[in-house]
Parts: sequence; C-alpha cells; structure tokens
Amino acid sequence: MLPMPSAQQLRYLVTLAELRHFGRAAKACAVTQSTLSAGILALERQMDVRLLDRDVGKKVVFTPLGDKVVVRARAALEALQGVLDVALASREPMSGPLRLGVIPTIGPFVMPTLVRRLPAAYPQLRLSLNEDVTHNVMEKLAAGRLDLVLLAMPCDCADSETLPLWRDPFMVVMPRNHPLAHLPDVPVRSIVRERMILLEDGHCLRDQTLAMCRQVRGWTQPEDEAECAVSSLYTMVEMVAAGMGLALLPRLAVESPLMAGQDVVVRPVTGAQAWRTIGLAWRPRSPRTADFQTIAPFFVPDSITDTILPL
Repeated sequence: MLPMPSAQQLRYLVTLAELRHFGRAAKACAVTQSTLSAGILALERQMDVRLLDRDVGKKVVFTPLGDKVVVRARAALEALQGVLDVALASREPMSGPLRLGVIPTIGPFVMPTLVRRLPAAYPQLRLSLNEDVTHNVMEKLAAGRLDLVLLAMPCDCADSETLPLWRDPFMVVMPRNHPLAHLPDVPVRSIVRERMILLEDGHCLRDQTLAMCRQVRGWTQPEDEAECAVSSLYTMVEMVAAGMGLALLPRLAVESPLMAGQDVVVRPVTGAQAWRTIGLAWRPRSPRTADFQTIAPFFVPDSITDTILPL
C-alpha cells in the first residue's frame, strides 16, 4: 500500500502549479527552494510517478498525470481546511486568524480604515492581508490559504459563496481640455471612440471596462490596446493627465487621494451598465459563514450611503 502524501507535500505541489516558479512557490510556502523541490521529488518517489516534466529546461511543466494530481491535491487541501474551519468555528465567535485576500483596485481605498476598525471591534480576531489580482486570490481561497476575499464582481467566483456589499460606479477620467470635458456626464458610446488606457491582463477592472465597451453596438477591441496597458491606477491617472488617452476608474478610487493634484476631469458614465459590485467571497459551506456575515458591514466605507446593498 502506498503511503499517503502529507498536507505539506500537497501544498508545495499546488502552490508550484499556481505560480509556475520554484522560487516564488517556495517563498509563498515560507520554505527554501531546495526544501520545496525535495518535498515534491519525495512525493513523486513515494507514489512512483512523474508529476513534473524535467526535460524542458527551467520551465515548470507538469505531466498530464501531474495536472490531474494537482486537481485532486487542491480538493484534498480544501477538505483539510474544512476540518480546521470546523475546529476554529467551535471557538468563541469572532476570534482566531482571519486571512483576507483583496484585489489591488480595492485594497488601498478600503484597507486603511478596515485594519483600524475591525480589530478595535473584535480584538480576538487576528487579521492578515494578502493583496493580489482576482484569479490569484481566488485560487488561494480554494486551496485554503485564504479565508475570505474582498473582490469586484462580475468575476469568476462561481465556486464560492458570495455576499454583494455595494455598487461602485465607473467614472471617466479625461484631461481638463478634452472635448468631452464640458459634458455633465459622458455617454459610453462617446468613450469607446477614444483611446482607452487599461490595466494590464489579470486585473478584473480591465475585463469589466472592456465588457462595458462591448455593450456599444459595433465596438471592436483596438489593435493597439496592449500599448495602453498599465500596472496601477496611479500610472493610469498620470497617463490621462499627460493627454495619452481616457480611463475608466471606479468611484472608490476617484474619491481617494489618488486624484489629488492631477489636472484631470471626472464625469459619470451613462448609456451602459457602468458599475462593478464590491462583495465578499468564501469557501462554500464554511462553518465561519456567520462570522463573515457579521463583519461584512466593516468593509463598506463610510462614504457609501446610497448604493449599499441589503445585508
């Protein structure tokens, strides 16, 4: 009978599958690269199979069997996390560790207040944060490396329980001398004829912006879109101020210090479903569901009054 893999070995394997890099995977698992490599090699010998294709140089490539094992390993880790969740839920409510994931287009505008208010209300709750793009935080949630995620919908979160919190409208940001700047609000059909500055691949705000543009009949994605892709909202605003194009930003960002000192104009967008929904996601049937629902109002900024969804 083959010996059972350890949870640590499965975690090494799943993390390597997520990050596709031994160094980054080792750092995410808080071990050395040699320890992670040795753990995966021991797992292969233990099961007498090849999980990684080591004939392709330095690239991390899984064998077809390795891909199948990763899927089962992820499910096994999720089940093990469920066992731990049951134990945690048996303790005093609102206590113990809370590993929160948040996406970059929300984190800077919500977290500073949250990290002050939540521990003050629940001092037995130990909050830790992980900021990453949607795909990555949802993978970490499924693998049991995060407990709760604050994200923007629509997104690929069908395998999780979600709780919508509020609608965050999109606003168009343009140079002050732009021809559309005199309008009190800007129709989306006017925006799509302009050169748009987008976040780079991986950010859900990019996908949501493109989805909104696709609501305009006849719109086609520009061929030079890659030349207008940036890595942060700050860079996006800087490029708009420099006259390099227009950008769609969520109101959450527009009402922050991000816009301070920038020679730009901000206007509401009309003529399309021009908003994203901010919400929470957690693993299905989590025994901590009641805790997550209890703390949900703490994630809503004080400035949100007219768009909050029922909790």
